[in-house]
Amino acid sequence: MDYLLQIIGPLLEGTAVTLKVFFITLVLALPLGLMLAMVRVSRYRIASGVVNGYIWLMRGTPLLLQLLFIYFGLVHMPGGITLAAFPAAIIAFTLNYAAYFAEIFRGGIQSIDRGQYEAAKVLGLSYGQTMRRIVMPQVVKRILPPVSNEIITLVKDTALIYVLAMNDLLRVARGISNRDFTTFPYLGAAVIYLAMILVLTIIFQRMEKRYAVYDE
Repeated sequence: MDYLLQIIGPLLEGTAVTLKVFFITLVLALPLGLMLAMVRVSRYRIASGVVNGYIWLMRGTPLLLQLLFIYFGLVHMPGGITLAAFPAAIIAFTLNYAAYFAEIFRGGIQSIDRGQYEAAKVLGLSYGQTMRRIVMPQVVKRILPPVSNEIITLVKDTALIYVLAMNDLLRVARGISNRDFTTFPYLGAAVIYLAMILVLTIIFQRMEKRYAVYDE
């Protein structure tokens, strides 16, 4: 118990870094993903093609590779861009997860029957009103399971910032483990990760029940 009290402080400090990356990525990636999805399903073929290419690139290469490129690679590009570890991590995670969210949103939007758009038009609703009042409530319900999976994956993927020498939960646990020659810190980190995922799971289960009223 004494040892647990000794390491819980540093582990919680590492958890704070992990949560900071998680929340900032989520706040940026979700709206960006929605905007990309709207462009993807628009009638503007060039813009849609560009977004499609971006999504293909982000989903087709490992997040770790993107993270390393942004942090270590951009400095060697023409006009070299040097980024600190934290903004590099946020940019990499946001760009990557926005691509995945965009595909989820696109699938949800395209799953809505076209007849609902036509009915809304007959009723005199604008495109914006149709999306806000009719389409999006149904889309949110349909995409909750895949979005929740991606967000839970994001929690675990934050461990990748370890390669940028950021003192996240995993790096702190490894440092303590190497110092004290014990695997107990890893167990503590696992418990914290599981606790975070449990909280998210409960939140999404309640959201799914709330949006169940939009069942067709």
